[in-house]
Amino acid sequence: MTTTTSIIGAPVDRIEGVEKVRGAALYAAEHPVDRPVHAFPLQAEIARGRITRIDTTEAMAEPGVVGVLTHDNAPELAANQDAELAVLQSPEVAFRGQLIGAVLAESAEAARRAARVVHVDYEQQPHDVDLHPARPDLVKPELVNGGARTDTAEGDVDAALASAAVVLDETYTTPQEHNNPMEPHATIASWSGGDLTLYDSTQGVHWVRDAIAAVFGLDQQRIHVVSPHVGGGFGSKGLPHAHVVLAAMAAQHVEPRPVKLVLTRQQMFTVVGYRTGTLQRIRLGSDANGQLTAISHDAVSQTSRIKEFVEQTAVPSRTMYAAPNRRTTHRVAELDVPVPSWMRAPGECPGMFGLEVAVDEMAIACGLDPVEFRIRNEPDTDPDTGRAFSSRNLVACLREGAQRFGWAQRDPAPRSGRDGRWLVGTGVAASTYPVLSMPGSRATIQARPDGRYRVLIGAADIGTGTWTALTQIAADALEVDLSRVQLSIGDTDLPYASGAGGSTGIGCWGSAIVDAARRLRAQLPRGEPVPDEGVEVTGAIPDNPYAGQLAMHSFGAQFAEVRVHADTGEVRVPRMLGIFAAGRIVNAKTARSQLLGGMTMGLSMALHEHSAVDPRYGHVVNHDLAEYHIATNADVGEIEVDWIDEHDPYVNPMGTKGIGELGIVGTAAAIANAAHHATGVRVRDLPITLDKFLG
Repeated sequence: MTTTTSIIGAPVDRIEGVEKVRGAALYAAEHPVDRPVHAFPLQAEIARGRITRIDTTEAMAEPGVVGVLTHDNAPELAANQDAELAVLQSPEVAFRGQLIGAVLAESAEAARRAARVVHVDYEQQPHDVDLHPARPDLVKPELVNGGARTDTAEGDVDAALASAAVVLDETYTTPQEHNNPMEPHATIASWSGGDLTLYDSTQGVHWVRDAIAAVFGLDQQRIHVVSPHVGGGFGSKGLPHAHVVLAAMAAQHVEPRPVKLVLTRQQMFTVVGYRTGTLQRIRLGSDANGQLTAISHDAVSQTSRIKEFVEQTAVPSRTMYAAPNRRTTHRVAELDVPVPSWMRAPGECPGMFGLEVAVDEMAIACGLDPVEFRIRNEPDTDPDTGRAFSSRNLVACLREGAQRFGWAQRDPAPRSGRDGRWLVGTGVAASTYPVLSMPGSRATIQARPDGRYRVLIGAADIGTGTWTALTQIAADALEVDLSRVQLSIGDTDLPYASGAGGSTGIGCWGSAIVDAARRLRAQLPRGEPVPDEGVEVTGAIPDNPYAGQLAMHSFGAQFAEVRVHADTGEVRVPRMLGIFAAGRIVNAKTARSQLLGGMTMGLSMALHEHSAVDPRYGHVVNHDLAEYHIATNADVGEIEVDWIDEHDPYVNPMGTKGIGELGIVGTAAAIANAAHHATGVRVRDLPITLDKFLG
């Protein structure tokens, strides 16, 4: 881990940390508003059909109830193109849990109590929630998430597999998983004279403003979105969901009083997106020396019938390893289910589980060490585009990780490690995530006569350390102490900022701040006094001249030790190591926290997470944190996180790469590979539960 005396890279404590510890940092539902009305959503109890009657008589008679909003009395929205956001516009029901109304009351308790006595009659229709690869109605989407190509093909994969010395043909599955950020999704909505104010838990205030403006037919300047602190998002708070529209509609109903809507944990399982399950058939072929000659990755996932979202599961297989014959495909089943969406490292996270377990199997079949097999198949240029990499230090991560983890002392034979009744194994997997950029971010810097600088940008801090990292970037660019920089973020009154998604935030926002600082120095050379009225400049994220010329990615190597009890099948992960290559690190402390958190989430994915759908009723049955299992303190052993020095001046003016999602990628595969080494049982279906070893 690099140590430095410069501001960039220093392990600076969180600037907002004291506020959070003292409870002074305001989250969405905590902003003070006058006499709020509390909204409790009503949800459909069938998976498909239409509402024939809603009786609100008993609910309206409950103490404290001020109204019930349904499709019968809801305002008509200006735009219905986004079916997820077209709330209460018809009696049609597209999935179980769909928002069909809201009870409005003087307290949250009164609203929830009254919601129980709203009586709804339905005309049910047959529904379909079954994801399986043999469906005859799988759809080829035009594009997959992120705008990536649906299918790719180079060479002759079938011929290469037929002639390969070693062939692997296996199917890997990941289940449906749900984002569960610490802070539930929440919105306070208030109308005044045709203007709408939203206090929202979001990864992008301007994304919310733009989407809601379109839905309500408002000029964007008439919507003010505020979100200074967010208690986690993991993609689920990337774009606004139906509850934000419902809150705004409810506020119209009781104007001028504001409406506060806080989703319960159970409601979040149907309203705010989830990671679709995936079915991945992976075929690999190699020559007798373990050199890959063919890579084929066919991915199937699900989407909602009312709105398409296609996980880009096979996309990382296009870049990871060299092979002259390559093919990837994506197909999707359109089902009567809620709309899937982003969940930390969409595409790379489930896709790299399948690929990296398959690579482990292939290495063993070739009689090669899994680390050596990966190094042997390292590409010289990006296999997908043919471009040179701006930097690619996967081999360095693998070698450093192997040395640190004690990989050389490993007996490669399965079931060779034992500690009493515990079977002990170790595994490895690679990680990758693309360096992405989103256009439009701008930053304003105000220089003051007292030597201080105010930096304004509508960025988001979703718990990742944005408050601190952007202050460091600004101080470094201005060549001043941190104490002289005052940052303002999380408000649409500030200059436009893209959202926190795709690990792009710090790169985009920081680049805009650096550009503003350069403009300020051109206008006000260092040493020149600031005039009494101050100086204000605005910069923007510059065009990257290397975009489209170089392949830009982060990489990492994940190592895990797994113990499986020989009698009970209990699985434990006492030790993990992640070594990453992610460009210039802005803050050593928050970077470590992000990578450690990603690996912990990957551990949770490997051992626990599984949203179980009841096909009879079309809903997730384990829709709370009592039954949707996630990793807790007892599950997490020793996690070591580190990175190598990587200089990459091509990715952006700071040389930084995103890390928020890199840490989760590869973790589950490393654990699955270690479990195989411990037991000799190959688990290809997540999560890795004890029944997989006892059957």
